[in-house]
Amino acid sequence: MRAITEIVLALLAVVGLLSLGWLLFGKILTPVGGGRVCAVVPGEGDGGDLEQAVTGLLWLRGGGLMRGTVVIADCGLNAAGKAVAAALTLREPGVALCPVSDLPDYIRGLREGGH
Repeated sequence: MRAITEIVLALLAVVGLLSLGWLLFGKILTPVGGGRVCAVVPGEGDGGDLEQAVTGLLWLRGGGLMRGTVVIADCGLNAAGKAVAAALTLREPGVALCPVSDLPDYIRGLREGGH
């Protein structure tokens, strides 16, 4: 019984150390200061990968590893893709849809605090 207890405690210690290492590694990679990130996700066609990409970026933002806006760049979304993008922008704060031709102006506006 003692051997099983030692194995369980060793496994718990390893998991704890790995978790601590993961958190420290995340903090090293996290931008320091007031810098913001504007993540641009290109949307094409029916937006098949759009929700997964945006959800992944929102997960990073929720964990404090990213600060900023997620911009879906309309690079030729069809009606179904625009519906997916619109649903994401309505459901999630900090997610915006922008035509790719207006992207420089949109990012400039973010920098100036306009959006």
